[in-house]
Amino acid sequence: MNDRPVSVPKGTADLAPERTIARDLAARTVLVAPVMVAMGAVFWGGAGAWSAGYALVIVAVNFLLGAATITWGARISPGALFGSVMFGFIARLGIITAAVLPIRDSEWFEVAPFAISLLVTHLGLLAWETRHVSASLAFPGLKPGHDLLSITDPAAERSA
Repeated sequence: MNDRPVSVPKGTADLAPERTIARDLAARTVLVAPVMVAMGAVFWGGAGAWSAGYALVIVAVNFLLGAATITWGARISPGALFGSVMFGFIARLGIITAAVLPIRDSEWFEVAPFAISLLVTHLGLLAWETRHVSASLAFPGLKPGHDLLSITDPAAERSA
């Protein structure tokens, strides 16, 4: 057997795996923000840029709130975890709706860049994050050495 202690990625020892992943997703949202805002500006002008930016804020908050509800439910019981995931999803959909309804008629808001940014970043970031999530109980959450902006390529490690 190997008696070496298991190393924990720096800065994540005190975090639940879902919070680590959500923080990484929120940080990646900041990375894609210039591209999404620029696309909104190119195709829809200033209103498109503001709408895309607003959608990106909602995406980041949605990931963080989702992780918070999972962490809360997991500390209580499996039933609370299942309930918090199901009802938390419904509540977050309500929050997104509540964030859009008051501004939908504003002159700075465009529906198309908002919807595109909201959908593309949710799905794209989740797909991007799958390359960095560990499927191991030894390292729950992010793979060791695969922090945001890491120069290590996961594909190179698998082939070695």
